[in-house]
Amino acid sequence: MSAIQFIGTTPSDLIQEIKKEIIPELKAELSKEFQPKEPTEYLTRQEVCEMLHIDLSSLHRWRKEGKLIAYGLGNRVYFKRNEIDELINQNRLK
Repeated sequence: MSAIQFIGTTPSDLIQEIKKEIIPELKAELSKEFQPKEPTEYLTRQEVCEMLHIDLSSLHRWRKEGKLIAYGLGNRVYFKRNEIDELINQNRLK
């Protein structure tokens, strides 16, 4: 960002400098930080098993080993889809 000198600057010149210099830079910085978030998609145990083509016992074992994090509400168990996708991406073959 460049320095703006106020001595001898008219209000209209100041406004033009703000529009030309500060606003575009501020927009760029804000757009990096404030991206719209996608809503979290929760999957049931059965949906995760179908997605990964695994048995319920494998899912239970992975949960006990801490590979997958489960979230509970009442007596229901859910998994976040983005966490499952991250796990797959971390363990991809090279």
